[in-house]
Amino acid sequence: MPAELPSLQNERAIPPDLGPAGPGPERPRSLPLLSAWVRDLVISLAISAFIIIFLYQPVKVEGTSMMPGLDDQERIFINKFVYHLEPIARDDIVVFRYPRDPSKSYIKRVIGLAGDHVRIDDGRVYVNGRRLYEPYVPSLYADQRSYPEVVVPPHHYFLLGDHRTMSDDSRDFGPVQERYIYGKAVFGYWPIDKMGSVR
Repeated sequence: MPAELPSLQNERAIPPDLGPAGPGPERPRSLPLLSAWVRDLVISLAISAFIIIFLYQPVKVEGTSMMPGLDDQERIFINKFVYHLEPIARDDIVVFRYPRDPSKSYIKRVIGLAGDHVRIDDGRVYVNGRRLYEPYVPSLYADQRSYPEVVVPPHHYFLLGDHRTMSDDSRDFGPVQERYIYGKAVFGYWPIDKMGSVR
């Protein structure tokens, strides 16, 4: 006579960590888990909003005036807070409101600071009588344009695009007031092959 197998009709397997009550306690725990998830999401969004509003802002470059360093449609981050901590410096790449239409934003390089004597002879830039070393302007992007000497007024900056033949800059609209400058280009993130610090 074969041995009888134990019947499990009225029994159930209970994982040892759940105790006799089985999986029932999992239900009340779902609400605190959801609350924690929502809380973490709200905190993350608040931190992201703070960073974007007060510190960093993603922007898209439109146009070719900063080539070869920055291409048309390239995505970069600008630091909107840095100039509360340090002064604007020569060679900084800045984003500013276009003086002739503040609803538009431009991106250019700082060439002359307040008090500087700036002139351009046949495309060669001179600041305070010395020719400016500009490795960011390859010969392919240089031009032969001249500009008479100007003294940059207080709280103004002389700005030029790196692609001199394609740039609408201080040669056209003059030095830019400091109050129009609202960010420094610091990091490129798209396309991936150009990811890195903006120089």
